[in-house]
Amino acid sequence: MKGTNLGELEELVLLMVANLYDDAYGLAIRNEIKDKCNRAVSLGTVHSTLHRLQDKGFVDSKYGTKNPSSRGGRPKLLFKVTQSGERALRQSRELRNQLWDTIPELVFGPK
Repeated sequence: MKGTNLGELEELVLLMVANLYDDAYGLAIRNEIKDKCNRAVSLGTVHSTLHRLQDKGFVDSKYGTKNPSSRGGRPKLLFKVTQSGERALRQSRELRNQLWDTIPELVFGPK
């Protein structure tokens, strides 16, 4: 397994896999990023990020069986967050929250 740190795009893609749950495949993930984050990423970028996440053990994949005839007989490659991926997301959120909590009030004013 590769390093366990999440880059910004890796974290975003992993969050979208979690949000899409049973329907997390490349195009759906790209569309969710565009819709929810107003950020354009290419499908190739999403796929390479998914493969990095899989190399790190943060996602698993399997081919779906729903209606492959509408895709020319090709099934969708569906992704799921693993326990390691969930742990990485929780650690990332915890670290961000801790860092936000250390910002002095002088910077942003009272909380």
